[in-house]
Amino acid sequence: MSAPPSITRLSEAIVNRIAAGEVIERPAAAVKELVENALDAGASRIDVAVRDGGRSLIRITDNGHGMSAEDLTLAIARHATSKTDGADLLDIRTFGFRGEALPSIGAVSRLSLTSRVAGAGQGWRIAVEAGKVTPPEPAALNGGTVAELRDLFFATPARLKFLKTERAETAAIAETVRRLAMAHPQVAFTLTSGERTVFDARAETGDLFEGRRARLREAMGRDFATTALPINVERDGVRLTGYASTPTDHRATAQAQHLFVNGRPVRDRMLVGAARGAYADVVPRGRHPALALFVDLDPQMVDVNVHPAKTEVRFRDPAGVRGLIVGALRQALAGAGHRGSTLTDTGPLGAPTPQNSLTYATPNQGWSRPPPRPSQGLAEEATAWQGPTARDTTAMDIGGWAAPERAAPDTPDDAPNHSFDLPLGVPRAQLHETYIVAQTHAGIVLVDQHAAHERLVYERMKADMAKGIARQMLLIPEIVELPPGEADALLAHTATLETFGLTIEPFGSDAICVRETPAALGEIDTQGLIRDLAGQADTLAESNALDDRLRYLCATMACHGSVRAGRRLNHAEMDALLREMEATPNSGTCNHGRPTSITLTLAEVERLFARR
Repeated sequence: MSAPPSITRLSEAIVNRIAAGEVIERPAAAVKELVENALDAGASRIDVAVRDGGRSLIRITDNGHGMSAEDLTLAIARHATSKTDGADLLDIRTFGFRGEALPSIGAVSRLSLTSRVAGAGQGWRIAVEAGKVTPPEPAALNGGTVAELRDLFFATPARLKFLKTERAETAAIAETVRRLAMAHPQVAFTLTSGERTVFDARAETGDLFEGRRARLREAMGRDFATTALPINVERDGVRLTGYASTPTDHRATAQAQHLFVNGRPVRDRMLVGAARGAYADVVPRGRHPALALFVDLDPQMVDVNVHPAKTEVRFRDPAGVRGLIVGALRQALAGAGHRGSTLTDTGPLGAPTPQNSLTYATPNQGWSRPPPRPSQGLAEEATAWQGPTARDTTAMDIGGWAAPERAAPDTPDDAPNHSFDLPLGVPRAQLHETYIVAQTHAGIVLVDQHAAHERLVYERMKADMAKGIARQMLLIPEIVELPPGEADALLAHTATLETFGLTIEPFGSDAICVRETPAALGEIDTQGLIRDLAGQADTLAESNALDDRLRYLCATMACHGSVRAGRRLNHAEMDALLREMEATPNSGTCNHGRPTSITLTLAEVERLFARR
């Protein structure tokens, strides 16, 4: 039997190269570490220059307080730092504190640091090549520090094989610089790739909150900064500020969701989950809102020493922070109220087309009344939009309210002039028996009547859930035949459906008997509702959270209980719908995230017709 291998101590150079595998996995990571050093040095301007996606050159120039020759020697030594004495690793108030970045970078590249302390007679330069240090020597520099990194990973060529294309690496560097710039609007940033300027943001002055909005205009686009909802709440020593996109401004991925903890950009699954929960009712499934949220709290309440890259944190009270984020986002969305799409959200005359959305109602399928109780402040004529189908001209008694006999549409001129001051204005016409055209003082509003009414019914059902949804027993139970297996799949959710006022029971092997339906939906297409629920029963089973399951059922029922496209409305009905939208939270989108209204200002209309 061979002798066991002896334990030996690794050399300093090998230790640094191993550490570099964790700290510097790609050029963007090196940029992040060097820019964070500049921020810790109190820089008010940081210039980043890269070439070949950071492979051949990364240069960071700052106007911070600089370093002396002795400091430069210690800076490239492993576990040497000026940012903490190690006495309390939970009281971290700087970006760097581990003392690993510079020696790790110097172990896998050719690194030079040139620095000059303000007021010093001269600057100094130190160089590190594959871990070999050249003693400091005098250098010419006005002030601050220049960190120049060349030939990244030349000492570990295997790592080069894992880098992506120049374009992809440059994009990753740009994202890193943008994230750091978002957290520090008082610092000017530039990023150049070769001869091209990729990012240029001047230092913002004044109030930090407005400064962040101005910086977000540079980092996330003018449209986001213009339409985003402000967030500013505080609870139990945790303050949350920032901006969140409107429900109609959503993205294909969660890449535009940014979380900062005490000014540090972090990647946290909690944010993605919190955003998903807060926006569950207002964005399409599979789409993601854009967010820039800043969490500020006592450093003792968060652990940033989780990973060498320092992109992960752990909160002492993660549930409390998540609850604060969800609550703040929902409050902001509720405050937005009926706010719908604009040209900024949708592009010229083009509403967003959400992916994975449900099939919407088709014309002339009939429709049912909304909740029998009008919203606060709604005129008595609001009940008029609980009317018969377009082909039925007889009066109909619904829930104690008598709908008027169908006649020619009222003239919009009967509306009081002050209606133009209302957010959604006064209705002027109905197009294709689907879209309501309303006029405001500032422009026009287009409303999708089915999507809007669907949201109203949905919000009423959610409100009624707390006190129990009223049911109406069918005079003749409805029998719905289903494909093999779907009946059993839906019957597995009998108890949940009953909480919504939908009472079902088995009827043979492949059929379901419906005995009660939610009273708020009135006369509905029971066959269509049951088939829709049965066809997506697996979705209910996959949802682990009861709230998600209940929201899905509410949305499906509301869709089947809403006014259909193709239903002709008179002026009183259209006006009632608009007033109900103004009094209902989240009415800017339907239950599936589709916009319920699009607002065009008069200036935008005139631009479309080349009048300005």
